[in-house]
Amino acid sequence: MHKVRINNETILACDGEILSDILIKSGKSILHICGGKGICKKCSVFVNGKEELSCRYEIKSDIDVVLPESSEILSESGAKEGNEITENCCFCLDIGTTTLALALVSLDKKEIIKVKTANNPQGAFGSDVITRIEYCNKNGVARLQNCLIDKVNKLVNELGVEEAKAMYVAGNTTMLHIFFGVDPSTMGVAPYTPVFLDSKEIKGSKIGINKIERVISLPCISSFVGADLVAGINLTEAPESDKYNLLIDLGTNAEIVLYNKNAVYCTSAAAGPCFEGGNIECGMSATDGAIYSYTPDGEFKTINNKAPQGICGTGLIDIIAALVKKSIIDETGYMENEEFFITEGVKLTQKDIRQFQLAKSAVYSGLQALLKEKAISFEYIENTFISGGFSAKINTDNAIAVGLLPKELKDKIIVLNNSSLLGTVKYACEHNNLPISHNKAEYVDLSTNPNFMDLFIENMEF
Repeated sequence: MHKVRINNETILACDGEILSDILIKSGKSILHICGGKGICKKCSVFVNGKEELSCRYEIKSDIDVVLPESSEILSESGAKEGNEITENCCFCLDIGTTTLALALVSLDKKEIIKVKTANNPQGAFGSDVITRIEYCNKNGVARLQNCLIDKVNKLVNELGVEEAKAMYVAGNTTMLHIFFGVDPSTMGVAPYTPVFLDSKEIKGSKIGINKIERVISLPCISSFVGADLVAGINLTEAPESDKYNLLIDLGTNAEIVLYNKNAVYCTSAAAGPCFEGGNIECGMSATDGAIYSYTPDGEFKTINNKAPQGICGTGLIDIIAALVKKSIIDETGYMENEEFFITEGVKLTQKDIRQFQLAKSAVYSGLQALLKEKAISFEYIENTFISGGFSAKINTDNAIAVGLLPKELKDKIIVLNNSSLLGTVKYACEHNNLPISHNKAEYVDLSTNPNFMDLFIENMEF
């Protein structure tokens, strides 16, 4: 056995054990965006003074490990908070792939009292649902569930309520499976079948949630369109006329829902992790020091005004929009120089641009394919709601300029922040009443859609 010394803690490790596995077991928060494949290079630590990738480092002797400083990912719920804790309260939880948001809600006043947010600790097992499904397939669901439940219990304690009768939960279909301790492995291989889609209710004690009598989830639509989108639909009012609303949730998997009072059509496009800093050389999550805003004049803003450390999703959109506008990047995505420095130590590379082109084309093409499939033109869209982890700071003009969103919807875009959390709060306050039946929703599979691949190639350009 070897001693692994991390700060003031000593952990025993077997000869040849991978350092990242030791960090995960000990509850240390290190992101493994690529799921431990050694590709993303985001899990760097210092071993005996030398920088190493923790997912590639085999322990062969006693070592001293220094972890990088970590901070919580910025997550803005958009919720108006009250102050008074009333007698009849509940909790509402949004389980995002990247972040968690827990609201304490007064059912007497039908308002949010307080919101707590935190990083989803499952980030240590991979940044996206596919890597986490793969982990569950190889190792079981218990460790992913336990770290999530532990974090939720900490958030509950921070909100200072002794007990509550109910917790209402939304999240994508994979996150809900893991939360309830249900193996999601069947969603990792064709035909991608979930174990459950309907609303699920269970005693809090059965899954380890303290102080909560009942836990109730919102229903999901499909394997890749979950309860978070159902909550988003619940938050917004469906058009009374023959028009439609669009709800676009931007993330690793971009979910798109087209709906009115009579119909719900949806799809999901694999955008990849670049919106959350993955596969981008200087990419990072929306934490302290991340560049989130950039102008063609070279001015930028960072989260919490900290020294620039890298680029998060909204900053990436702004930087590419500025460089396209200045013709530093041409319409094909080509940049004459392989690198463009935003500031000292932070740069954009040609490879980063190609990763972004894949992501933005997937979203735009998925939206177009869904509209074509249902023969609905842009003029029939009443509102376009944008939600997702970084939607609060997205510059929609720049998103249109780079071809992430259609220019035809420019005057119809509304940013919702955390529509999943707010829609779950509404669900709790309105006695579990959903305006649209999720069972009637129709899922459009882009992998078999005749238009998607042609659109995807066409939309790669700026």
